[in-house]
Amino acid sequence: MKENLINYTTHLADNALIMGQRLGEWCGHGPILEQDIALSNIALDYVGQARNFYQYAAELIGGDATEDSLAYFRNDREYKNNLLVELPNGDWAQTILKEFFFSAYQFYLYQQLQTNTDERIAAIAEKSLKEVTYHLKWSSEWVIRLGDGTDESKKRMEKAIDELWMFTGELFEAAEYETDFVDLTSIKDKWNERVASVFEEATLAIPETKTWHQTGGKKGIHTEHLGYILAEMQVLPRTYPGATW
Repeated sequence: MKENLINYTTHLADNALIMGQRLGEWCGHGPILEQDIALSNIALDYVGQARNFYQYAAELIGGDATEDSLAYFRNDREYKNNLLVELPNGDWAQTILKEFFFSAYQFYLYQQLQTNTDERIAAIAEKSLKEVTYHLKWSSEWVIRLGDGTDESKKRMEKAIDELWMFTGELFEAAEYETDFVDLTSIKDKWNERVASVFEEATLAIPETKTWHQTGGKKGIHTEHLGYILAEMQVLPRTYPGATW
């Protein structure tokens, strides 16, 4: 049970950290200043969530484990994040769609986890839900704006759907360490309803249902993209271990 709790808490932290790291790449590159700042703040929200979960995981592991050691001194095979969050940002449409898919998942996930029997997970989920509610609202509005916008924006959204849809199934495929803490089947149903509702308003089509989807991230099997993220993110603490400022 404790091992599953450590793995699950680490999984939640990894998802948030890698998503935050990816969105942070937009800082200074957003299409307009207001949205640049909005996305940078969302990235910081994710990093904050990651810190809370890593701190809990480190306490469970004990010894010399810290939030920093879990973030900076594990390799890609030790990370348990979903493949979706490590994918490249692509253009604005692809980033928006990825944020929408992920925030819709987190919204229903944290709703469920805030009543979890583990009080620490429940407390982090309750706090994080306030942030994720905004993330979902913000990204939903952008999906609608782009999907029901110009011919060019709609074309880019359709391309983003083609690129990302195959990675959404993994969100709801439970790893062994998840089953004690969350019911992903009920979350999937709510996620599908929300996505269908937003896509309808955005005049976007849901892809035909397929049984096959990309998986592996929860077990440490990742795309090549995660290695590049970690190399950039971990270079300073690995070069100067123990450094403080």
